[in-house]
Amino acid sequence: MYMERTVFLVDMQSFYASLEKVYHPALEDKPVVVAGDPSIRSGVILAACPIAKKWGVQTAEALWEAENKCPDLVVIPPRMQSYIDASIEIGAVLESFSDEVEPYSIDEIFVEMTHSLDLFQESAEEAALRMIRQIKRMLGVNARVGIGTTKVLAKMACDHFAKKTPKGIFTLTETNLESDLWPLPIGNMFGVGKRMERHLKGMGIRTIGHLARFPLDPLKKRWGINGELLWRTAWGWDPSPVTTDTHIRQKAIGHHMTLPRDYYTWKEIKVVLRELSEEVARRARANRYMGITVSTGAGGHDFDLPSGFHRQQKLEDYTNDGVVIYEAAARLFQEHWDGYPVRSIGVTLDGLTPDSYRQLNLFHPIQDREALNQTVDALKSRYGSDAIMHASSLTEAGQAQLRAKKIGGHYK
Repeated sequence: MYMERTVFLVDMQSFYASLEKVYHPALEDKPVVVAGDPSIRSGVILAACPIAKKWGVQTAEALWEAENKCPDLVVIPPRMQSYIDASIEIGAVLESFSDEVEPYSIDEIFVEMTHSLDLFQESAEEAALRMIRQIKRMLGVNARVGIGTTKVLAKMACDHFAKKTPKGIFTLTETNLESDLWPLPIGNMFGVGKRMERHLKGMGIRTIGHLARFPLDPLKKRWGINGELLWRTAWGWDPSPVTTDTHIRQKAIGHHMTLPRDYYTWKEIKVVLRELSEEVARRARANRYMGITVSTGAGGHDFDLPSGFHRQQKLEDYTNDGVVIYEAAARLFQEHWDGYPVRSIGVTLDGLTPDSYRQLNLFHPIQDREALNQTVDALKSRYGSDAIMHASSLTEAGQAQLRAKKIGGHYK
């Protein structure tokens, strides 16, 4: 017997700010935001509670802008380890509903409910309400649930509708796709960024419905498989399963850093570039990967006048050695950086393969640094990531010591 698929996307409302209110009950009726450290840069709003949002405070805006809107704003620095721990607890709650649970981000989790609903003999909305109540009881935060017949429909149901309903639940299927989803602006569709939005509008595609009804061939001709993927998303077609190991099978390992100030000289830039290369290499080794392609990029501080580059280079052999990664990144940087002030830098190792693979090359013998790398990894694992580092990281340009105290760029 055919069973229609049911997927949930469970999203936590104002996750970081809501958790801080749980940790600090006296702030329950206050406008609370969690924001980056304003002492080293302007500070950006990472999460705003509903009370702060009523004042017009928005996620990702500068802290000073938020404080101008709401003079009584309570600003709390992020505590990433606490949020990660809470996210893991929420995942455990959801695993009591289904054994197919996939974290999408720290505050969003997909749950395959197709067979669970039949097992528990309840409707999708009844299960969603039970989920929301259990998360509230266990962690004190409010959840919203988008329900769909595919992952992409569940995601858009949550983002555009569930967050606005009294129960925090909305279902999006083929039956209400045309009436509810298609009238939305094309920029609201999952997978459409600002640049793609401009391209689509230039083709006369202004709503999701316009895209759904647009001929497929011109989209494929212009963007290839990505054009077809966008068209399928407008129709809600998404065969991808909810899988517990989605984020284990990596295609690339990268590390990006926003600097506390503009860096003007190669002498300063190469310090951070080396730190990033070593961190990418360490993570590759920890996950038992080697890569064949190194990419690096940089950006300036002025978003109105964007500057920067992103280039990649294929190596002769697979590697997870920080020295090799740094040398490739440095070559790319010196070739493509035009001297503008740099505010952000990134390094990525791509084309990953298990580290059991190594191609022997008679003309370029491999210098065996594995024993040294393993020793360094062991020291950092035991004593912390700042236990051993290049001497250049102790200079004013170095960021390794500061980031050793953080998770995801924010204090633990």
